[in-house]
Amino acid sequence: MSRKIIFATGNAGKMREIRKIMGDMDVEILSMKEAGISTDIIEDGTTFEENAIIKAKAIAKKTEHIVLADDSGLEIDYLNKEPGIYSARYLGEDTPYDVKNQKILERLEGVEEAKRTARFVCAIAAVMPDGEVITTHGVIEGRIAYEPKGSNGFGYDPIFYVPEYGCSSAELSEEEKNAISHRGKALEAMKEELKKRM
Repeated sequence: MSRKIIFATGNAGKMREIRKIMGDMDVEILSMKEAGISTDIIEDGTTFEENAIIKAKAIAKKTEHIVLADDSGLEIDYLNKEPGIYSARYLGEDTPYDVKNQKILERLEGVEEAKRTARFVCAIAAVMPDGEVITTHGVIEGRIAYEPKGSNGFGYDPIFYVPEYGCSSAELSEEEKNAISHRGKALEAMKEELKKRM
């Protein structure tokens, strides 16, 4: 069995998270770049799961190793679950997250706390060397804060308030975040699935 896993991302923050959570598996985890794979992937799925599978399958064509891909995003109930599957591309591909976060806070101006419910959703797809596709999910419920806080984490973390910790996702330590995050939950579930097969 291949002892390498290629993760379909170029995001350094995400790779750090993945390596930490999957660190107890006896495998080498490489980003696409580290594996020398580059390909343009058209994410035209309508759900997080579909997009994760599209990404994983596209990379799997270029390697014999296990390929993992995730698609994750922020769903805000008041905004009809926006930005949803467009979270990374919200307001444009290269728009900095502080601009995206500010825009979301503006769109929620004056909205009472009870209606600011939101969640981070993550779907992870694995394509095994024999072509088998496995998917897992993770969700963390919270609310959209009134202002960005914290400098840990990335993306929408500074505006995502986690009620059980009483702070934003960006104010959590890496350990706290990995224990409760959408990606942490989906990765833990995936880790169990992979262990059965490796």
